[in-house]
Amino acid sequence: MEASEIYCRAALAKFIARTDLPFFLFEKATGQLVGAAGLHRIEWKTPKVEVGYWVRTSRRGQGFVSEAVLALTDFAFSRLKAERVELVTDEDNRDSRRVAERCQFSLEGVLRQDRRAPDGTLRNTCIYARLPSKP
Repeated sequence: MEASEIYCRAALAKFIARTDLPFFLFEKATGQLVGAAGLHRIEWKTPKVEVGYWVRTSRRGQGFVSEAVLALTDFAFSRLKAERVELVTDEDNRDSRRVAERCQFSLEGVLRQDRRAPDGTLRNTCIYARLPSKP
C-alpha cells in the first residue's frame, strides 16, 4: 500500500510538471485495473513524446493496449500538438511490435546491442514512430 501511494504521488507531481503523463487503464464493465499507459520522455521543444504501456498478463490480447495507444497518440497530436510520437520496444517483444503495427506506427530502425537485459545479455531495440496526419 505504501509503495502504491509513493508511486501515485510521484506520478501526480510529474503530471502537474508536465514531464510525464501517466494514466491507468480500467475495464469499463467491471472497473478493474487492467493496466497503465502514458506519454513519457516529453520533449516540448520538438515537441515529441514516447507512448508506453503495460497490461496485466491475464488481460493480454483483449485490445486494452491498442485502445490506449491510439487514444494517447490522438491526444498527443490533437491536444499537445506533438509532431512525433514514438513507441520503443525490445526487438524480441512480438506483442509490442504488433501493437505498434496495429496502431499505424512505422518501424524507423533497430538499435543493435544498445542495452543490457536483466540477465546481462545485449538487446536490440526497435524504434517505431507516427507523425501527425496533415490535411
